[in-house]
Amino acid sequence: MTAPVLEVSHLRVEFPTRHGTLRALDDVSFEIAPGEVLGVVGESGAGKSLTGAAIIGLLDPPGRIAAGEIRLGGQRIDNLPYDAMRRIRGREIGAVFQDPLTSLNPLYTVGRQLVETITTHLGLTASQARARAIELLAATGIPAPEARVDHFPHQFSGGMRQRVVIALALAANPKLIVADEPTTALDVSIQAQIIALLKRVCREQGAAVMLVTHDMGVIAETCDRVAVMYAGRVAEIGPVADVIHRPAHPYTLGLMGSIPAMDEDRERLLQIDGAMPRLNAIPAGCAFNPRCGRAVDRCRAQRPELTATGATHAACWLPVSHGESA
Repeated sequence: MTAPVLEVSHLRVEFPTRHGTLRALDDVSFEIAPGEVLGVVGESGAGKSLTGAAIIGLLDPPGRIAAGEIRLGGQRIDNLPYDAMRRIRGREIGAVFQDPLTSLNPLYTVGRQLVETITTHLGLTASQARARAIELLAATGIPAPEARVDHFPHQFSGGMRQRVVIALALAANPKLIVADEPTTALDVSIQAQIIALLKRVCREQGAAVMLVTHDMGVIAETCDRVAVMYAGRVAEIGPVADVIHRPAHPYTLGLMGSIPAMDEDRERLLQIDGAMPRLNAIPAGCAFNPRCGRAVDRCRAQRPELTATGATHAACWLPVSHGESA
């Protein structure tokens, strides 16, 4: 079997505060193979973006990786010095963020920003880097790239700016791309184009992609596997079709049931009662137990580990049978 590009093992991220240490990620483990797109979904506050930030090495202080390992191509990267991680970021790991305006410097042309990234990581001359920048803009669907390379970010539409950010992420042919809600601020037609672009890049370059999103439509259209997160933990992980159509964790079942179905006439959508717990109030046992109608005493006392449940792995003492519905 092909070795995974990214391996995250028992990752724990903490935030020390005056009132104690908050555990934002708790024993998170997964891997991504070359050419694979792993989707990461969950409610706001589940830890999706924080997982991506930990992988990239961009945790905001006082956040810290307190336990676990992150390996890229077999090399451990979570314990590297800042300068060493900075060389990996951009060269071996590309990042695409939700708002392209926060990723692009408004004072520089997109060409200058691309050229700077390319010369820093690939060591090309200025003319070679400019030619590479134009190629990247063309590859990501920017029309007239020879002219647009000298334009500033404000001269591009939102969708085109996101394409420029993807071009930046791909500039050094990275092994891994972390895309944090890259289509959220875009209209539906542009979303489809960006999704198709990410899929094509993944297949053609053999890059692994971690796609953070709250949109199950994007997951279904783009990803090979999906990890469902809740309260800083992985609740379920497996192939997209199985997680969507045969969820084993009650939280996943609730998420799937809250999606409107085009072929059904429902007056009300399924609602998961309650809310995501605060970091200082995560319950014992299964973190989802206060919101779960299936919870028993064991769920409130013992934390379940990810266990094989058919085609997926779910952290649940009472996994949902395939015959159950939302």
